[in-house]
Amino acid sequence: MLISIIIPTLNEASMLPATLASLRRQESDMEIIVCDGGSTDSTVGIARQAGATIITTARGRGQQLAAGATRATGDVLVFLHADTLLAPGALRAIEDALADPLLTGGNFRVLFDGPSDFAAWLTGYYARLRRRALYYGDSVIFLRRTVYEAIGGFKPIALMEDYDLVRRLEAFGPTICIDTPPVVTSSRRFEGRKPWRIYAQWVTIHALYYLRVRPDFLARLYRSAVHRPTIGR
Repeated sequence: MLISIIIPTLNEASMLPATLASLRRQESDMEIIVCDGGSTDSTVGIARQAGATIITTARGRGQQLAAGATRATGDVLVFLHADTLLAPGALRAIEDALADPLLTGGNFRVLFDGPSDFAAWLTGYYARLRRRALYYGDSVIFLRRTVYEAIGGFKPIALMEDYDLVRRLEAFGPTICIDTPPVVTSSRRFEGRKPWRIYAQWVTIHALYYLRVRPDFLARLYRSAVHRPTIGR
């Protein structure tokens, strides 16, 4: 079983080496595809040195993931963020799970790094969301290629591309959340932001998405909140 690892990047030189190192610790047959959205740092050079296939796409995670899936040749597609680490045995756990022919795909239990109380709370919150069949790209979504094609793949939208795919995946058939080993993802996007504002933004974006507000507007709203300077920081 060939597993295609698809990593969207944009100026990820500080995070990508650790992510690629976590892939070198896997024992499964894989190909690595880095879909770069126009990095101006050494991201592409790092990926090339690691032996990854590199494709350059328009900026935007939805477009990048869709382009990577088109290039992939594996039986299983794994969508991995550049700041998320796979534990040893993670790909073997995917293979073991998909030995059940009824399973379509799934994700991993995710741990947010860092010592903050909010990172610990978010780890627990994600676990509660998963019990309601809600999960996102930072928990490493994987699925069979045939299923990906059957549900229409990633849409090239500016935000919520992972949520949109997951809703269709969950409607298509049974999925699994791999509990052991978990994956570890970065809490960097929450640094310097007040937890209540992060949660309020999450609720607002989801509500607007359900109201069919355009994803490009939601992306601008998200970026404005993430990059808004915090007083005293």
